[in-house]
Amino acid sequence: MLNRDLFKLTLKTTWTTLLLILLASSLRSQMPQNPSPMVEHTRPHPRLRKETPPGRREKLELGTLFIPAKLKNHTRARLLFFFHGGDWLPAVAAARRRGVAVVTIQSGSGSSTYERLFENSKRFPDLIAEAESRSNMKFSEIELGGWSAGCGAIRKILRDPPSYNRVSRVLCIDGVHTSYVNGHPGPKESNIETAPLQIWLKFGRAAMAGEKHLIITHSEIFPGTFASTTETADYLLREWGLKPHPVLKWGPMKTQVLSEVKRGNLLVMGFAGNSAPDHVDELESLPEYLKWLMK
Repeated sequence: MLNRDLFKLTLKTTWTTLLLILLASSLRSQMPQNPSPMVEHTRPHPRLRKETPPGRREKLELGTLFIPAKLKNHTRARLLFFFHGGDWLPAVAAARRRGVAVVTIQSGSGSSTYERLFENSKRFPDLIAEAESRSNMKFSEIELGGWSAGCGAIRKILRDPPSYNRVSRVLCIDGVHTSYVNGHPGPKESNIETAPLQIWLKFGRAAMAGEKHLIITHSEIFPGTFASTTETADYLLREWGLKPHPVLKWGPMKTQVLSEVKRGNLLVMGFAGNSAPDHVDELESLPEYLKWLMK
């Protein structure tokens, strides 16, 4: 009788141990994988000096409108919406351009956070109308820009046909992501979800035809739990019938350009680096990227 009870206890303990192991394994697989914590010290990572350019600032229902001082007497200008870049840096970039006002929108982390802001398709045109009302200006062109997670807002806005038609220029800084079909990369070339990338394909084709302007940048950062910007850029280029041109040259803010391809008004550029400072380097390059967007 004692042996039988001991056997039952041992069996129960074994099953409990196995369940705990499986549960722990499952939890590990669901934990988000952060970019590499590695920081290389060969290449400098310069940072722009924080500035507060002169001009007018108006709080909107969502975000802050900045009208550079040099636009004081203008009645027409271009309007840039920039997502996930803070307030001062997009304002500095706008002040360095001619005839551009900017709405900065910061809303936490994760692309889904930014997508949810525009679940209601009326929100974007309402924001444009509010910006025009507060500024007493009419905006001749609407531009969208985003860094990292902020590109989720751009994707959501462009999926609405009237908003798509209103937008003329788009800048995506190291933020065009998608999911893996099987929830994980590899084992060789990863199989990525392509449905979320279709709007980029559409806008890119319009840019190649000269109807829109699109710049996409990507880095070597490998998130692990979702597709990297390099993987999505490779897919987009294949679908556009383009091949990245390998290069090795300096970019803005001491970045290193590894690849680039240009066709019409489409520009896709790949940069070196798999660390957080490399990711921020691209955001700090915003003033230069906006110059490229106007070419």
